[in-house]
Amino acid sequence: MKMLSGHSNADGSPERLNRRRFLVAASAGLAGSALAESATAESLADVPAREPGADLSGFSARSQYVKISRIPEAGPGRRNIDPSEAINSKAPLQDLVGTITPSDLHYERSHSGVVDLDPARHRLLVHGMVERPLVFSMDDLKSMPAVTRTAFLECTGNGWENWKKADENVTVQNTHGLVSTNEWTGVPLKFVIGLLGKDPASTWMLAEGGDAAGVARSIPLTEEILDEAILAYGQNGEPLRPAHGFPLRLLLPGMEGNLNIKWLRRLKFGDQPWMTRWETARYTQLLANGKARQFQLRMETNSVITQPSGTMVIRPGRNRITGLAWSGHGRIAKVEVSTDGARTWQEVALTGPALPKAQVRFQLDWAWDGKPTKIVSRSTDEKGNVQPDRKSFIAAMGTNALFHYNAQQTWGIDESGRVRNVLD
Repeated sequence: MKMLSGHSNADGSPERLNRRRFLVAASAGLAGSALAESATAESLADVPAREPGADLSGFSARSQYVKISRIPEAGPGRRNIDPSEAINSKAPLQDLVGTITPSDLHYERSHSGVVDLDPARHRLLVHGMVERPLVFSMDDLKSMPAVTRTAFLECTGNGWENWKKADENVTVQNTHGLVSTNEWTGVPLKFVIGLLGKDPASTWMLAEGGDAAGVARSIPLTEEILDEAILAYGQNGEPLRPAHGFPLRLLLPGMEGNLNIKWLRRLKFGDQPWMTRWETARYTQLLANGKARQFQLRMETNSVITQPSGTMVIRPGRNRITGLAWSGHGRIAKVEVSTDGARTWQEVALTGPALPKAQVRFQLDWAWDGKPTKIVSRSTDEKGNVQPDRKSFIAAMGTNALFHYNAQQTWGIDESGRVRNVLD
């Protein structure tokens, strides 16, 4: 059984989850009246009758009672737009319950729309400082040894809603919906490099996509990237969706989303970065002193409470706090939650394994006393990187920047139980 954070035995050891304790707490009122009533039902008349089912089909749809979808956005604060204006579409974090994001709900960021390429015609050119330039078909790549890895992807613009001010009427989907975690399958980059005979003097790689925008990024060939990069053709046990790069994309766990080139058509090896427009005019970070930072490639240590979160309403009594934590530096080591506006903190339970460079879910049982308060989470990864509070983050980065926002997310709760976005 998992451990229930926030409760301990007389000897100080953590108390295990226990069905009897849960029901006793419910009937005692800790869980709130609705939960107590459901937990102490006395008649089978309260249990729904059996119902006939629909015929089997070639595709399993969601229940008609589940209303869950991404939301399009045209930039920071630009919501409720015509979909044709959208530059990204955000994942519904408040409605997800595990760590894996369904493929059709994975966030999307595209620069010239979604192309649907014919895998029979698609080719990957690999050239530059190599002994044997090669062109691979998808059949070639799928015949090679494959690996599967769970990893998050995050747009560098995730969190940009809160750079300068806090709109109180936003959801966690608005503030943090540009991150998702999937299981990815494909060929290790290192295996392909072994077929080419890469020049040892080549320390950079250019990756180019096959969409009309021609997104291309220079990637330093560090030992970490060489060990972890995947030429991915699988996503959550099926072929990639077109919105996520079908039939082939580059996967660089923990790195900026825009480096994970979709619709991958070319890899070129060289001894210096190519300085494409995507790393000079676009994905650079304007600092407080007016200078711009280039090649800020790794996504930082982050976390967010997804329930309760923006625009939700809670009631006094037992509430379950849950959320997600992740880091581009590696595995999440711990998550702490404050229910009093960051005055005090308590370490909370992680549900399931904390995998390197993948999201992990955390949870806490909390009895709200009905008084106004603020709830906030902070994560620490295995290398000791701690998610900063907003004041410290802004002091270091200023407000000219737009990317890599990883300050702690605070949700304010008023006396009526309304949950709203606040900056601190």
